[in-house]
Amino acid sequence: MPDTLPPEFDKPFQDKLDSLLRWRRDVRRFRPDPLPPGAVEALVARACLAPSVGNSQPWRFVQVDDTARRKAVRAEFERCNAEALAAQAPADRAAYARLKLAGLDTAPRHLAVFCDEATQSGRGLGRNTMPEALRYSAVGAVFALWLAARARDIGVGWVSILEPLRMTAILDVPQDWSFVAYLCLGYPERADDVPELERSGWQMRDEAAARILER
Repeated sequence: MPDTLPPEFDKPFQDKLDSLLRWRRDVRRFRPDPLPPGAVEALVARACLAPSVGNSQPWRFVQVDDTARRKAVRAEFERCNAEALAAQAPADRAAYARLKLAGLDTAPRHLAVFCDEATQSGRGLGRNTMPEALRYSAVGAVFALWLAARARDIGVGWVSILEPLRMTAILDVPQDWSFVAYLCLGYPERADDVPELERSGWQMRDEAAARILER
């Protein structure tokens, strides 16, 4: 059987991919419109195309629709955010307090992402010296989902101000699963190719060249 010919990713496609990467933003402000049926499942299917160490596919997705669990997540965010505010340098506290750091109240869908640390898939290949590669693989799946969402005009907000062990308990998942991400999904109030933290003046984007080290 002849090898399958790869598709041609021509210059127009490359330009669109560059545009998609620029417009993939962390969304905090959502419209209340519901996502169409099957939308989250379709995004998860794209996320599962991400690479993983040893083809272990350790990502696990939890759709959080239960009102009580959402309230518990909201309370956990408030607790962690209050601690983070108190830990800011005095000169930064007012600016931090003004930041919009979560879209938990308005995003129509919530999706938690975990890494199955006990998975036998891949039989440990590539993890002897770097077991954390399992979690890196789950992060790759998050990014794949994020790009697929933006291509469909769906916004994603990654809420990281949450304590992992508490999230494991709130969502009642196996103890061998480690918390990776809590994602808010929905249609954004506005689309922008500049990160909100950059627009607010909290942190500007560095030049890529400044992140390259030559040896």
